[in-house]
Amino acid sequence: MVSLRRDAKASRRSVRSRVGSGALTLICLTTLGVGLTAAPAQAANGIPGVRMTVCADSLYVRTEPLGAWMGTLSYPQTFDVKSVSGDWVYGFAYGNINRNGWVQNGWFC
Repeated sequence: MVSLRRDAKASRRSVRSRVGSGALTLICLTTLGVGLTAAPAQAANGIPGVRMTVCADSLYVRTEPLGAWMGTLSYPQTFDVKSVSGDWVYGFAYGNINRNGWVQNGWFC
């Protein structure tokens, strides 16, 4: 009788450890699955000579760095980068602006 009780306890422990490790495996796989899903596009710096897609909700086009506002670009409008000067990029703003201007660098896809 004592032997049967020990076997039953061992069997329950074995089932618990299998369920516990299965739940842990499920958690690990779920966590990995989240890591493997497509991530949103990250913004990049402008490259001179390249027409780049704006990756921002609103990117102000200005007459000069920190100058007067000329208009706003948003994803998926494009900007033809002509030159880079520090944190600012000069080029042609396509879309609803269609003129040369300055935008902050780092907002392209």
